[in-house]
Amino acid sequence: MNRRLGLAALIIGLLAASAVAYLIEFLAFGDARDIWFYTILDFAFLPIQVILVAIVIEGLLARHERRQLLRKMNMVIGTFFSELGTRLLGDLTPTLANRGDVMEALAVRADWKPADFRRAETRAAALDYRVNLVGFDLEALKRDLLGQRNLLVLLLANPNLLEHERFTDLLWAVSHLGEELAARPALKDLPTVDREHLEGDVRRVYSHLAVEWLRYARHLQHSYPYIFSILVRTHPLQPNPSATVVK
Repeated sequence: MNRRLGLAALIIGLLAASAVAYLIEFLAFGDARDIWFYTILDFAFLPIQVILVAIVIEGLLARHERRQLLRKMNMVIGTFFSELGTRLLGDLTPTLANRGDVMEALAVRADWKPADFRRAETRAAALDYRVNLVGFDLEALKRDLLGQRNLLVLLLANPNLLEHERFTDLLWAVSHLGEELAARPALKDLPTVDREHLEGDVRRVYSHLAVEWLRYARHLQHSYPYIFSILVRTHPLQPNPSATVVK
């Protein structure tokens, strides 16, 4: 009610100010014809003014909403990589027969420029990740993914990710890999065909994970350089990751 009264008072005040301005003009110049002429002219232009103002305001609001959505989305993505994604990247890298090439191409450094990130993301999307699970501890991977099942469910249910199809694809790939591992009572001495099937699932996860991790690192460098600093020192795509700061 107070809001409506305030709006009514504002409208009355503006109308009164307009009437006073017209009265002053009439008393000063005494020409009512010009007053009516310019009043009608102003009314004729009013719809165009409304359209122009509406377009500008809508554009500003849309940009603001987009920035807010990206902020919330990046917070969700950051949660995934902090709790699971970066660790999973490190756990799965040893399964790659060509991990040397992968680490050389994707190892983020502190001095990377936007062009370096774009080049690495293009390379990550095009690389052939040759996964070999022979001798790999699938039981440990299974425990890790099952332990993060609630996190994956919450992330997949987050409405802020609806417009981020690539990251959602990553979450589905990780969730599917967990389901595949959980569905097997034993993960040792698997038949060759079954192991190759799991290798395909791991390959899908890694291909999505590598690209999204690079995008996440680029976002941190731009928006949160202090978090980017520790990511550069500790990420698993380098020979000796360490949080210790050295010259």
